[in-house]
Amino acid sequence: MEDIKHILEQFNFSGELADVSLFGSGHINTTHIATYYKNGSKRHYIVQKINSGVFKDIDALMDNVFAVTSFLRGKIKENGGDPERETLHFIKTREGSKYYACENGDCYRAYKFVDNSKSYDSVESPELFEKSGIAFGRFQKYLSDFPAVTLNEIIPDFHNTAARFENEFLPAVSKDICDRVKTCQNEVDFVIERKSDCPRLVNLIDNGSLPLRVTHNDTKLNNVIFDCDTDEAICVIDLDTVMPGLALYDFGDSIRFGANTCAEDEKDTSKVSVDLDYFKAYARGFLSEAGKSLNQCEIDNLAFSAKLMTFECGMRFLTDYLNGDTYFKTAYPEHNLVRAKNQFALVKDMEDKMDEMEEIIKNIKI
Repeated sequence: MEDIKHILEQFNFSGELADVSLFGSGHINTTHIATYYKNGSKRHYIVQKINSGVFKDIDALMDNVFAVTSFLRGKIKENGGDPERETLHFIKTREGSKYYACENGDCYRAYKFVDNSKSYDSVESPELFEKSGIAFGRFQKYLSDFPAVTLNEIIPDFHNTAARFENEFLPAVSKDICDRVKTCQNEVDFVIERKSDCPRLVNLIDNGSLPLRVTHNDTKLNNVIFDCDTDEAICVIDLDTVMPGLALYDFGDSIRFGANTCAEDEKDTSKVSVDLDYFKAYARGFLSEAGKSLNQCEIDNLAFSAKLMTFECGMRFLTDYLNGDTYFKTAYPEHNLVRAKNQFALVKDMEDKMDEMEEIIKNIKI
């Protein structure tokens, strides 16, 4: 407790400390919530130890976070919203820094807790999924004129599917360091057969058809917070992977996560499919906010982006399996292979339903 109190003292919090405790269920950063009293009222602050093992350049990460949230506050105010609730408000240290670095190298950052808010860990209904689409669509809309090229690339080539295929997947197959190719030849063949899909979006960036935008890159439902009273989406959180990319990355990964009829490690792939009601709900919510800020090429590739992001994720699971499970946490030896098979089953179902998915996008009024 004394250690965390020392950390709290480094930030410009208002009031007297009443309580501090661990908070949330995140697996990457360690999070505390601190309660302060001032003039009879409570104020809550979030303090996080940033995982420097995952994020190597804390300066670059925090520069991105401050730049994006500052820009969002201005946009929200312009549109008559509440900047204190509709985006995170980060707090500098008493020395004016964006984070506090301990002598042992640990790095901490702080922001205001959004009161009367909640989050969901699972997509319980199309209606809830649509609300998350509204939140991420609004995020895209408000940042559509932010100069994305000025942001730091926190994880290089994060969604460059072609680079992941050439530089990670193929070497893993060739080296076969764990002698596992023989256990997953069908899955290896599945990836190789779709080699031509890998460069489609990066080629459209290169020829100027797709613009670089600010992307969140972790569009899970629990990265949206909702108002406890109205159950409406308030704002997008967890901005560690904000960087230049494509709006399609965020849309596609949302569908991969939320429209799958199963958990991503369901072993029975016959249960795996893309739920078109959920797909339609999310697309409707996303386009209701972001639609007018997207160009036609982006809209035309929304359905494909869901397939590509699912394919890329499956390829990453398979690559990690071949490499001996060095990246993703696993619960048993075949866990990553099970995940890969699951994602590839979802890819196949999306391929079978691609015409329907594209028709759904075309029929949404923007």
